[in-house]
Amino acid sequence: MQAIRIPGTIAVIPDGNRRWAKIHRLSFFNGYRLGVKKFIDFSEWCKDYGIRNITVWALSTENLNRPKREVDTLFGIYRKTARDKKLIGRLHENKTRFNIVGNRSMLPKDLDKMLHKIELDTMHYTERTINMLIGYGGRDDIVHAVKRIAQDIAAGRIRSIDEQVVRDRLISRSVPDLDYVIRTSGEERLSGFMPWQAGYAELYFSNKFWPDFTRADLHSALLEYSRRQRRFGK
Repeated sequence: MQAIRIPGTIAVIPDGNRRWAKIHRLSFFNGYRLGVKKFIDFSEWCKDYGIRNITVWALSTENLNRPKREVDTLFGIYRKTARDKKLIGRLHENKTRFNIVGNRSMLPKDLDKMLHKIELDTMHYTERTINMLIGYGGRDDIVHAVKRIAQDIAAGRIRSIDEQVVRDRLISRSVPDLDYVIRTSGEERLSGFMPWQAGYAELYFSNKFWPDFTRADLHSALLEYSRRQRRFGK
């Protein structure tokens, strides 16, 4: 039996919730709801494998251009999840830090407040981290860093630019470099996902829609990761 090499950092682009719902003749609400539930399961599977840092793309800046009814529905699901005492209890039980990454001004104020409270309540944990990208876009992240650098140069706070200067000014600066990125639904592209952190990540594309992704599928993905030889340009 092949030994499994576990990535230290893993990310998931949970694609295909709406298409899954359409195929099953369900509302997009049910597709999104099951998608959120699937990520909760996914995070538990990762814990069982010893993966300590998980990043999930929950809502991109482009997603916010979808019909208002659809976006509001998704925000409603996130509100309900953020109020789930059992779920919050699992974060504490597993000593998991919850971290929001994105342009928070794009979120409803009440939802941002709920998510921020979870961040504050879990910020002291170091065992595991879940990074939730919401209102996040890769190009927006880079533009944000460039603007910050320009301001700091104009103010005389920096005189030269290196990788650390750029990283420190990213919206996503708290997210470490990624080892493995999984995208579901058969789409084989990153769509602007974390251009800085995913530069040397191994990529895995599953044909399954996200609600159909199983523990066995994660196991298969980890077996594939174990077969890869990471070269980092060498």
